[in-house]
Amino acid sequence: MKTSAMQDYQQQLLRALLAYAGQRGADPRRLCALSNIDARILQQGHPVSVTPAQVNSLWKNAAHATGDHLFGLHFGEAMQLAALGVVGQIIQTSNTAGEAIAHAGALTPLLTDMFRMQVHHGTKQFSIRFVADPEKAKEQPYTFRHFGTFVAVFSVHELDGLLMRRLAPVSVQLPYEVAESAEYERVLRAPLRKKGKDITVTFDNTWLHQEILSANYELQNILLKQVHALQAGAQPAGDFHARIYQYLLSNSYLYSASLEAVAANFSMSARSLQRKLRDEGVSFLQIQDEVRKAIAMDYLRSGHHSVKDIAYMLGYNESSAFLKAFKRWTGKTPGEIRRA
Repeated sequence: MKTSAMQDYQQQLLRALLAYAGQRGADPRRLCALSNIDARILQQGHPVSVTPAQVNSLWKNAAHATGDHLFGLHFGEAMQLAALGVVGQIIQTSNTAGEAIAHAGALTPLLTDMFRMQVHHGTKQFSIRFVADPEKAKEQPYTFRHFGTFVAVFSVHELDGLLMRRLAPVSVQLPYEVAESAEYERVLRAPLRKKGKDITVTFDNTWLHQEILSANYELQNILLKQVHALQAGAQPAGDFHARIYQYLLSNSYLYSASLEAVAANFSMSARSLQRKLRDEGVSFLQIQDEVRKAIAMDYLRSGHHSVKDIAYMLGYNESSAFLKAFKRWTGKTPGEIRRA
């Protein structure tokens, strides 16, 4: 029987999955109905009993409804670091990336009983390995494929968030053949090795002793809460414009999603995405600016954060770059907005 902690973390993951499918144009309540899952799972703090078969069905239906057979790959790319409470536990108990990885392995059972996480150390490299239960993988093929890809991507992006640097693994190995190797390599930032027994992400040892930045994690949490509030506000008029706006807003913390990455998450080419936006009279860069401006203005009006912290939370390494962009968006400086 699942513990209450395991149930809570797994349901946070399922809510994040449903929210992401919603960004991609699927109806979360319809996905729940198709997967025979109580739609009250969409309500935070409302525990719902979900079986492995229902979870398997949800992965299958989400991929079908979004038209994305690489759904797990793109969900992992879009997943927000702070969206799973388990990351908070890792932060509280870790000082270095190596400690964070070890603690993540111990907490993996809170998210899944299909995979076990192992860390293997070599003289120059270390590998994060996700070992699947063969019987469960056979019984739940969609969970195995999509969730397995998700955890591989999430492990890379989680280290990004903890170290505040863009990491590139040495290599990635998957236990199944993939036809779209270029897309896997784009998202995972590493060459794919030949099919192996387990999901294995290999890194250079130099990352192991890097200190994690727990104070920055707190800023990420603040930004995520504010993003959720902004999502409830007014949205752009054009349908596709609104979907891209929501996607960028949901994934706005600490980095700016590239045109290519966003297009891939909507199962289209960058050119097709630009064309659809152009038909609605807007460009991708304009939407990026709309999102940054909305977040920046909200923070400035609250008066709780310095310009330097706001710049950082929006992904600007230098405050001067943020100040220049803000002046372009509004014609004023952050100080003038605050005084007003």
